[in-house]
Amino acid sequence: MLRFLPVEPKFFDLFETQAATVLEAARALQELAHNYERVAEKAQRIKELESRGDQITHDLISSLNRTFITPFDREDIHALASALDDVLDNIEGVSSRFALFRIEKITPETVHLISIIEKACVGIHEAVRHLRDSKRVLEYCVQINQLENEADHISRNSTARLFEEAADFRELIKWKELYGRLEATTDDCEDVANILEGIVVKNN
Repeated sequence: MLRFLPVEPKFFDLFETQAATVLEAARALQELAHNYERVAEKAQRIKELESRGDQITHDLISSLNRTFITPFDREDIHALASALDDVLDNIEGVSSRFALFRIEKITPETVHLISIIEKACVGIHEAVRHLRDSKRVLEYCVQINQLENEADHISRNSTARLFEEAADFRELIKWKELYGRLEATTDDCEDVANILEGIVVKNN
């Protein structure tokens, strides 16, 4: 159980709000993948969520700069806020590229990777919700790490097949970028899990 001096609860509240925003964006991306229509409109919605997340990150860092006593190490607060922001940035990066690259149809591998991202963001949300007392945080971190390994395997195979089968060089470049961005998103989810694990270990 985390042990520390009484502090204002705003950090936990802000982290929970930030994690909820990340999950909302991941679910919006998943909806886009399963109902691939009105792509620009749906990408704009995810962009709005990314902007909301930027404001939450700003509020977290501002609170950190104004607060003497914090619930856990200051560098961990900064790292967690930044890592959550990175996940949201990459989710937005995927959706915006669907629109910018004028992708007409997405691949089954893309749908699978986005499903993994959504599951990892569920894990992040649950882990952050339990951060106040640390119960089950490590359990969710393990799940997120396993999901990242699965995504890495799919991304590697998809990229290799892309180089074997792509007939259009421009399409190859587009999809290589998209698969890379999807893999980076799962990597960022794993970074969040590693930071959360470090916080729990240091405070128990």
